[in-house]
Amino acid sequence: MPTRIRRPSAAGLVAAVLAALAMLLAPASPAAAHNSLQAANPAQDSRLSTPPTQITLKFLQKLDPAFTTIVLSDADQRKVPTSEPAVTGATGTVTITQPLANGNYTVAYRVVSADGHPVQGSYSFTLADPAAATASAAPDVAASAAANTDAVSPASASPAASSRRSDGSGPILLLAGGIAVVAVVAGVVVLRRRRATS
Repeated sequence: MPTRIRRPSAAGLVAAVLAALAMLLAPASPAAAHNSLQAANPAQDSRLSTPPTQITLKFLQKLDPAFTTIVLSDADQRKVPTSEPAVTGATGTVTITQPLANGNYTVAYRVVSADGHPVQGSYSFTLADPAAATASAAPDVAASAAANTDAVSPASASPAASSRRSDGSGPILLLAGGIAVVAVVAGVVVLRRRRATS
């Protein structure tokens, strides 16, 4: 007796297709994805008018404090002093321990995700604090004014020399002395002539 071959029903085909799709999409779910930076403060490419005191990075997955590194560098690639990263769940924060000058800064990070894979990256921001620019320009203006004052009134001139230049008494005394000498000489000449004629 010949055996009948059962054909799969439409419902069975749909179930099989859905199961295959679920298997294909499973590796792309957030639980299986590598860690990644979700938010940052200061934000990437931001332009700040006041210096930040902290750098805060929020990631997709929980961080391992032992393998979390956050480094801040200036435009000359010199490391800016900060505290060790403080990790709370998926967020890492460092405190900046010195005031920042105006310029470009780079935040570099290296963390280990829940699946054990290291993730690293970097971004930059700019500090343009008008108050800092004014404060740095003030000493230059004061130094320039002091230089101009020194040029007009040199410190090397003694007070006596300055008074002689200002009141003009030196030339007058010299002229009076010359007139006195001429008067004495004229008097002597007149006396000699009178004696000679008498």
